[in-house]
Amino acid sequence: MVVMLVLTCAAAQAQQRVAEEGSTNGSITGKVVNESGQPLPNANVYVQAGEARGTEPVITDREGAFKVSGLKTGSYLVNATMPSYTSAFPNTEMKQYKVGDSVTLVLVKGAVITGTVTTATGDPVIAIPVRARMIRDAKGQRSPEGIFRVGATDDRGVYRIYGLPTGIYVVVAGGNSEYGFSGGAVFDTNIPTYAPSSTRDTAAEINVRAGDETTNIDIRYRGEPGSVISGVARSVRADETRGAAVTLTSVGADGSQSSMTYPQQTQRAGFVFFGVADGDYSLTARNHREDGEMELSDSIPIKVRGADIEGIDLIVKPLASISGRVVLEDSKVTECVGKDRPVFSETFISAWHRQTEAAKTQSQFVWSLGAPASADAQGNVTLRRLAPSQYYFMARLAAKSWYVQSISFAQETSKRTVDATRVWTTVKSGDRLSGLTVTLAQGAASLNGQLALSEGEAVPEKLFVYLVPAEKEKADEVLRFYAASVSPEGKMALNNLAPGRYWILAKPALEGMASPVTKLRTPDDVETRAGLRREAEAAKNEIEFKPCQIVVDYRLKLSGQ
Repeated sequence: MVVMLVLTCAAAQAQQRVAEEGSTNGSITGKVVNESGQPLPNANVYVQAGEARGTEPVITDREGAFKVSGLKTGSYLVNATMPSYTSAFPNTEMKQYKVGDSVTLVLVKGAVITGTVTTATGDPVIAIPVRARMIRDAKGQRSPEGIFRVGATDDRGVYRIYGLPTGIYVVVAGGNSEYGFSGGAVFDTNIPTYAPSSTRDTAAEINVRAGDETTNIDIRYRGEPGSVISGVARSVRADETRGAAVTLTSVGADGSQSSMTYPQQTQRAGFVFFGVADGDYSLTARNHREDGEMELSDSIPIKVRGADIEGIDLIVKPLASISGRVVLEDSKVTECVGKDRPVFSETFISAWHRQTEAAKTQSQFVWSLGAPASADAQGNVTLRRLAPSQYYFMARLAAKSWYVQSISFAQETSKRTVDATRVWTTVKSGDRLSGLTVTLAQGAASLNGQLALSEGEAVPEKLFVYLVPAEKEKADEVLRFYAASVSPEGKMALNNLAPGRYWILAKPALEGMASPVTKLRTPDDVETRAGLRREAEAAKNEIEFKPCQIVVDYRLKLSGQ
């Protein structure tokens, strides 16, 4: 009788979860304010869940308040935009919000860059497009395609670009503008001129801070004719007649990218780029099909050396997808009874591409196509729009008492299941792969604490706290490595931790780390994990987590103290 009652309750809870996840009665409310806490009316607020299309923007009222309704149960990204403003926390991982949350979004006045564009004789250049391109962000990380632009100079040759986040920029006038925007045939056919009167490799780098105005960034326009790159982008499907977006990408010596995109209207029309400076480029085409799918061409390397390049043929092919499921494993430990179970719509799976040297030269948009995907009410998940590459997988969940136990892939060709955290999964154009299994286990612990500093000591910049497995038999388990940033106040928080013994260590961010755990989780970084474990073991700060344990007020010393 008791067993039947438990089963009945479990079934009822499962049905309730399915019903809740299918409901569209939820909402997210909040306010948009400036750095002083004052409301910002007429700001645009956007809400998006995973790869799904975001909501239409909601406009804040005179009190800066907003409400986005008609949302299903799940996790959402929420952001706000407003002319001349930028996010108070740019270049950070956006927080996920749930239905029912109240959100405060902070925008700050962006930076301004202003100056003049003149000819060699000092006359103003009128109505020329001027763009400020971010090459490194506020943290010093390279910005692959941070592009901001103004429409044109005025009758005095004066330009003013506003709403820029803190970072390092180059300013460029003329040339074929990004994303098909034209400044007129004369300017389009000329090579872009960078401030002060340079090509890209000798351009001045301008350091700006949000809220400040940087003046006298003047440009002496060179007006030098550039080369032409032209061709046609076409689909492998004979019945596909739609056009394509063709992107020409230049990669700087520091890894920063600049791109121009030409909107080819039909396959017959072809594409053309004017005003191309000498240099090395890659050329990529993409096509949004009528059935909602997307096609992508291989990225073709292009070398421009003072001559036009014509007759390029780009073949767009279907992107790939990977499907699988999220599996839940309950715990029988008493401390875990009654804890919240994961909601599938709040569980996101993502695929991260292998960053080879060849991949770094491709336009950034290629790797942003495959957005994280949430599981449906039955735990099924499909990762779509994946470009040909090798991938590893990450899982993000909201339920704090659960952790990622394993990620496996059943290979159709070899009929065997592999640990997808240890090997790369190869994806080719048009692949429809299946067999991905992400297992979430109940019993996760969490840690909240404070860095123990000596009197007068400050928190080092870019400081992270790392957890590495202390048990020797767990030393090479990728999913047992964790990392989180330490706040300027010295606070730290780690969640969704597998139970067990760990070494804990505070040190600066690992070199080249794009996010707190990325560098620790790739199949290639075996030595990175081993070296971090040796360093953590030498520091001799050990901590053990029991299932569903919540550790608070933990004090951690810096290495060497």
